[in-house]
Amino acid sequence: MRNYADKQDLIFSQSRDFSGCDLSGIDLRAVDLSGVNFLGADLRGANLSGSMLTGANLREANLMQAVVSEANLIDADLTQANLCGAVLWRSQFCGTNFSRASLCAVDLSEADLSEACLIEASLIEAKLIRANLAGAKLCGAILLEADLTDANLIGADLTWANLTSANLTEARLWGTKIIYTKLRDAIMPDGTIQEPQIAFI
Repeated sequence: MRNYADKQDLIFSQSRDFSGCDLSGIDLRAVDLSGVNFLGADLRGANLSGSMLTGANLREANLMQAVVSEANLIDADLTQANLCGAVLWRSQFCGTNFSRASLCAVDLSEADLSEACLIEASLIEAKLIRANLAGAKLCGAILLEADLTDANLIGADLTWANLTSANLTEARLWGTKIIYTKLRDAIMPDGTIQEPQIAFI
């Protein structure tokens, strides 16, 4: 696994393929990395705040504890990536693919996830406060104890999703597909606690 010690080392390499590379702890703030290949790369603890990662390939990448706030990852591929504990607030994820990604305890507050694919993603204890999830696909996603306070879920698909003990206070659910969705002990938009059952709306 090739190691890049710092931002300058990576930029001056003029490479667009960092698949499998060790980039743990690297500072890549405000760098244009559009379309770059990070397949299976180690980006644990990296700082990508303010960076441009549109269309980047981050499939199976390790971004545990990374800081990716206010970044642009529109149409990026994060399939099966590990983002547990990452800070992703206010970033752009429109159309981003998070299928089967690990997003436990991430901070996605105020992030734009409209039309994003989060099918079978794990978002246990994730912070999605005021996040925009309009039209997002969350089929089979696990959102146990996730905080979706004031989140926009208009037109989102929550079929077979598990929102046990999730907080949906003041969340917008107009047109949301809630079919075979687990909502046990979830706090609903009106502040009521959902009774133990599966929703068939």
